[in-house]
Amino acid sequence: MEFARPLPVTDLVAARDEEAGTIAKASRGDRIAFEQIYRRHAGWVFGLCLRLGGQRELAEDCTQETFVAAWRGLPGFQKRSQFSTWLHRIAVNSVLSRRRRPGDAGPLDTEAHAVEMANIPGDMDAAGPFDLERAIAALPRGARDVLVLVGLYGYSHEEAGTMLGVASGTCKAQLHRARELLSARLNQTEKPR
Repeated sequence: MEFARPLPVTDLVAARDEEAGTIAKASRGDRIAFEQIYRRHAGWVFGLCLRLGGQRELAEDCTQETFVAAWRGLPGFQKRSQFSTWLHRIAVNSVLSRRRRPGDAGPLDTEAHAVEMANIPGDMDAAGPFDLERAIAALPRGARDVLVLVGLYGYSHEEAGTMLGVASGTCKAQLHRARELLSARLNQTEKPR
């Protein structure tokens, strides 16, 4: 089996510089540059919204809201964080605000969610994408949110806490809870070999 080689540092720097140039153009109103940003980030934003919100329609709406808000807010983007972090923060806020609306974010259908999530790119565990996604979808909302942001998307507890409006200690406790529940759920579904 052959593995892809990591990009040389010069290629990584060139890619970062290219994205910075695209962001600068888009912030000046260049729609083609913003379309490039959309194409580069839409899959990740949709996956984040789907994992947090649990419903395809909600995720589609939140993804659209995220990019509309990003288009409007891009001239004020101050580069204090990575662009993807800024964009994900908008997505998380969109999902959280939808949850607060009465009747807008109904109960999570874990089976439908697991099928949806099996088609989203990302790292999957040996238990299989369907079992893992079903187990993640079955987690309590707070634990699932932290697991998605810290465990899957790689944010620090401080960053996730800021996005979710909770203390970093709460994030750590929720992540610990999520991992325990996830482990128990996956151990229940494991089949003898």
